[in-house]
Amino acid sequence: MPRSNRPRRPSGAGRSKYQKEPVELDTEGVRFGFGRREDAPDGLWMVRPIRPSNAVKEYSCPGCGQPIPPGVAHLVVWQEDSLLGAEAAVTDRRHWHSRCWQSRTYRRR
Repeated sequence: MPRSNRPRRPSGAGRSKYQKEPVELDTEGVRFGFGRREDAPDGLWMVRPIRPSNAVKEYSCPGCGQPIPPGVAHLVVWQEDSLLGAEAAVTDRRHWHSRCWQSRTYRRR
């Protein structure tokens, strides 16, 4: 019998012990970029890159005070170890130019 005509096994049957359940894809992370944690002298930060296609509003960079116009790639940053909790930290997030964020610790030493 050709392989394509074989009856299918019920889900979970015949699964080896090394095969894992399928992982659900984080669609928000795919659309907006995956975040990374950065440990810096001023705390633990969550940094998420924003692609030009997803940058639709104008923001003011706290590093240089200049505007970040729509269509420009930048970073969204919030403090991971906030004293007020994770929810307050996310609401206090800021949009930074990538270069301003990279050089911020050198200016504040």
